[in-house]
Amino acid sequence: MTEERGLYRGLTNYGDREFSRYLRRTFLHSTGRAPESLERPVIGIATSASDFNPCHRAMPELVASVVRGVTAAGGLPMQFPTVSLGEGFLNPTAMMFRNLMAMDVEEMVRAQPMDAVVLVGGCDKTVPAQLMGAFSAGRPAVQLVTGPMSTGRYHGERLGACTDCRRFWANYRGGDVSAEEIAEVERNLATTAGTCAVMGTASTMACVVEALGMALPGSATAPAVHSDRLRIAEATGTAAVEIAAAGRTPDQVVTPASVRNALRVLLAIGGSTNALVHLTAMAGRLGIPIDPDELNALSETTPVLVELKPTGAHYMEDLHASGGLPAVLHELRDLLDLSALTVTGATLGEVLGEGPDWVDRSVVRTAAEPSRDKGGLVWLRGSLAPDGALIKRSAADPALFETTGRAVVFRSLEDLAERVDDPDLDVTESDVLVLQNAGPRGAGMPEAGYLPIPAKLARKGVRDMVRISDARMSGTAYGTIVLHVTPEAAIGGPLALVRTGDRVRLSVSEASLDLLVDDAELARRRAELPAPQPAPMTGYRKLFDEHVTGADRGCDFDFCIPRA
Repeated sequence: MTEERGLYRGLTNYGDREFSRYLRRTFLHSTGRAPESLERPVIGIATSASDFNPCHRAMPELVASVVRGVTAAGGLPMQFPTVSLGEGFLNPTAMMFRNLMAMDVEEMVRAQPMDAVVLVGGCDKTVPAQLMGAFSAGRPAVQLVTGPMSTGRYHGERLGACTDCRRFWANYRGGDVSAEEIAEVERNLATTAGTCAVMGTASTMACVVEALGMALPGSATAPAVHSDRLRIAEATGTAAVEIAAAGRTPDQVVTPASVRNALRVLLAIGGSTNALVHLTAMAGRLGIPIDPDELNALSETTPVLVELKPTGAHYMEDLHASGGLPAVLHELRDLLDLSALTVTGATLGEVLGEGPDWVDRSVVRTAAEPSRDKGGLVWLRGSLAPDGALIKRSAADPALFETTGRAVVFRSLEDLAERVDDPDLDVTESDVLVLQNAGPRGAGMPEAGYLPIPAKLARKGVRDMVRISDARMSGTAYGTIVLHVTPEAAIGGPLALVRTGDRVRLSVSEASLDLLVDDAELARRRAELPAPQPAPMTGYRKLFDEHVTGADRGCDFDFCIPRA
């Protein structure tokens, strides 16, 4: 085996190459591996298990299955840990640390001797972080997701995190659910290992990555605790050896054509708004931009075929039982570029073949009879969002699509928490709630765009209002919510100039978002903006503050995006 392959790839530099080879073998002999195994292709297995990431708690068994597949195919499996991002366990938000994990993955894949890498993850920011890193490293790679959790039960009702979490919490805030009931619900929402059981960000990313060609066909939807998930893991390990032998790097798989396919799927499954930020960052690592105008054009011509919660009644386990993503791809095939290569070496058209034998049409609709004629996402532009904003119309109330309302402004997350439930808050259900300073630079861009309905309105039965922010929203959430407003308030975007009482106009039909205040008044307000908060002085947060881009560029670091 040459030094460019296997264990001898990228030798540590001691000034003596043969000593470097000798030293590697010496320390690997201490692990009890057979001497001949050290000459096999090395398949790295990037793991992201953590007690702070319950979604990944079944990862040891999953990784063991990958190891079986690699070994059976004649490879040498080598596990290594990376940063793990457990949504809900990171302050201020997991999104702030996505780029840190991407850097970790990139450097460990590049620095350690491996011919290919299997990326094992699931929880929201983990999958895009792994692929961003792998794309930059340029080593052959394949993604394996951990899979969604199975549903639980509460008083005869099937529940799944986390759309049902939000529904019950809204009812609790509105006084329809007691403290005792919400405590019981809490124990029945997430009852197995795995990512959220609905079409949240994790499930969306799993489907998007399969459509992109970077995961094995049919691998996106199997529940974490299903035996199919272990079979998929073993097959992924086996495939990784072939991918290494072929030298099939991500830039051969991820092309403008495959990115368009992924966007079509994102729209057809009513996927998470977060997926657009992540896909933009992932594709950006390979120099492939995503054009918001193209997104809107695709959205106008892509039917919604799957309506899982939060936009429908089904769960990911139902989609898996109904043929998984291949059933969706088959219905979309006339809209897809079937010549796009997949990580297996086969084209998408070859992978799809004749389509599945059976599909539950209550879960996956036909292209001729979709659940909605147009895709779930719309990119908005206007005086309030010169570089854009995003709305998930498939999760919104059509009655609010054309709204001109009075702004009720919250200056920060702290201000929101302090005042939203104040009984003296001046707000009506026809108003527009506006949150400032929750973007990447302002707060790390948390999933705070799902502003709570003010308690005084929630108790009257109000469950939706137009809400606008530079934050993100969980893929499990729903409502008429405008997100990712760019430029963000913290860097002086127009969002920073909105004041309570201003008129704001949202038009989904015109893909526009405008602040109805004259230029002279806006100029006066801009001159009165307070000085920005002091930037972090040290560490990763300093790096983040200095180099993170806006949502329109994927919130990646500017130095990680190839220059044109």
